[in-house]
Amino acid sequence: MLKVKDIMTKNLITVTPDTEITHASKLLLEKHVNGIPVVDRSGTLVGILCQSDLIAQQKKLPIPSVFSFLDGLISLTSRKHFEKEIQKIAAITVSQAMTANPVTVSPETTIEEAATLMVEKNFHTLPVLEGGRLVGIVGKEDVLRTLIPG
Repeated sequence: MLKVKDIMTKNLITVTPDTEITHASKLLLEKHVNGIPVVDRSGTLVGILCQSDLIAQQKKLPIPSVFSFLDGLISLTSRKHFEKEIQKIAAITVSQAMTANPVTVSPETTIEEAATLMVEKNFHTLPVLEGGRLVGIVGKEDVLRTLIPG
């Protein structure tokens, strides 16, 4: 049975939280990858920046829905969620647009488990951690390649 370690990319491209969004966008396009792990100065995984995080910058500002109740306005959108959306739209650095604390897999995770995570949670890229250390990354394209007889 194939495992993540059999298909993951080991030559990693990473960025730091203070990397400029324009540079990270360029890396995603030039390297033809959907996501880039974000690591701090010690190399610890702190987030992931995906194409969808950058596409969020082109989104319209989501106006919070409200309703009136006893002469008061009640927001249907949490203030925290609204602020996060504004931050992504106006992001200048990776830390402002990335998804913090991303879901990860281990090298021993089966391809089926990784594929299930990707489909059920709509993830395109999963960082691979071993002993808390970033050792690889696996994307939907890597999983698809396993379907092609070689």
